[in-house]
Parts: sequence; structure tokens; C-alpha cells
Amino acid sequence: MNNELLFVAMTGFGLGGTLLAFALGGKDWIKAIIGVNIILANIFVTKQMNLFGIAATGGNILYGSIFLATDLLCEHYDKKEARDGVMMGFFFALFFLVVSQLILVFIPNKWDTVQESMKHIFGFVPRIIFASLVAYLVSQLHDVWMYHKIKIFKPAKKWLWLRNNGSTWLSQLIDSVVFSLVAFWGTMPFSVVLQIIFTTYVLKIIVAACDTPFIYLSYAIKGRRKPLLFTATSPEK
Repeated sequence: MNNELLFVAMTGFGLGGTLLAFALGGKDWIKAIIGVNIILANIFVTKQMNLFGIAATGGNILYGSIFLATDLLCEHYDKKEARDGVMMGFFFALFFLVVSQLILVFIPNKWDTVQESMKHIFGFVPRIIFASLVAYLVSQLHDVWMYHKIKIFKPAKKWLWLRNNGSTWLSQLIDSVVFSLVAFWGTMPFSVVLQIIFTTYVLKIIVAACDTPFIYLSYAIKGRRKPLLFTATSPEK
């Protein structure tokens, strides 16, 4: 199976998993999957590949699922719940990044076989870590803000596609620009930085376009969803 087919399959699995979390547990599970996706995206970013003729990382695939998650929180709950989800994701990412650096400091014994491999996966350049956290926080908070603004002016369900895509496309652009400038400014020619912004944004737009049917499906799921026995039984908005 080639990379493009795997990309489509993994994108569908990531978006479908986010929708399944909504179906199984509502807002609490959506917030949880934001945390899962941001941690996996920070691990998968170390995987380099080519997709549709352009360079990409594994982090680009799952990152789009986070935007679907915050849009679901905005659409079915409120702005506060969506902001809470963003901040929870930021905390989880920061916690993961700190402990992943600390585990590398431990001196391995003679039986250890994974230290060097862990260095390759978790040994992020500090500037890249900082850029990733800043880009996530800025873009996700903007996505929540813009989705809420569009919903105020276009609250009808027929404008759901506009709320979903309008907020996500601009926020994804902000994410690509902020990350690339913070991570690479001064370390490579500006033309190369622009190329990185363009290629990463194209892939994020593809994922964002794919999530539109999933947010429409969320309405059908919401009307039929029954909380699981181990899910909090407090009434949802």
C-alpha cells in the first residue's frame, strides 16, 4: 500500500475515532482524545515521508483531528468547553514533553536496549518543542474564537460547513505560519520557510476538508447517543 492510501486510511481513522469518542462519552471523551492526539502528533512528527509529491511528517495526519474535536465542542456544547479542551491538550502536551526529556537523563544500565532509539524519538530540539506548543495554543484558541463568531452570525445547521471550514482553514494557516517562523526563522533561507509553510498547510487543508462529513454525522449520533455506564451521568448542554 502506498503512502497516499495509508494517508487516506489513517485520516479516516483519526477523524472517525474522534467522532466515536463523541458518540461514546460526549464532551469529556472529546477532551480526552484531544490530549491523546496532541501527544501522538508530537511523537509522529519525527516520522518523515512524502505525500502527494511533497515532504510531510506523521504529525500532520492526526493534528487535523484536534480541530474536528474543538469544532464538535463548539457546535454541541459551548465556547467554554472548547477552550477547556484546548487548554487540557496544552497541559497534556507540556507534561508529555517534560517527562519525555527527563526519561532520557536517566543513565541506562548494561541491559538497556532502547536508550538510543528513545533519543531519536524524544530528543526534540528545544526550539521545535517551543514552536509546536506556541502554534498549537494560538491556532486552537483562534479556531474556537472564530467558530463561535461564525456561529453567532450563522447559527442555522445549513451553515455548519461554513463554521467548520471557515474557522479551521484560517486557524490551520495560523498554525503553519507560527510554527514555521518560530521553529526555522534565521536557521534557513526565507524561501525555504515559505515552502515549509505551504506544504504543511496543503496537507492540513486536505484533512480539514475530510472532516466536514464527520461533523454533520455528529448530529445524527447526538440524537441517538446514550451515555455508557462508566460515563458521568450529569446532564449535558
